[in-house]
Amino acid sequence: MDQLAVALGKQIRQARKAQSLSQDRLALLCGIDRSYMGRIERGEVNLTVQKLYLLAKTLNHDPRELLPDPSSLN
Repeated sequence: MDQLAVALGKQIRQARKAQSLSQDRLALLCGIDRSYMGRIERGEVNLTVQKLYLLAKTLNHDPRELLPDPSSLN
């Protein structure tokens, strides 16, 4: 798996859990399939910028807050 996708998925998972949302609920709020939401959080897919902004808006975050620190990627 791509390190960036995995790190981004972890950031999204942390933001979701901080708001006590289940994966199913976040997927429903975003209008995406729940299995796709799981694949995002596990870093199995590369998000489009459009999906990143949708997730950020739903989680009440700036999209930049969901991006991992570049220094943490090798």
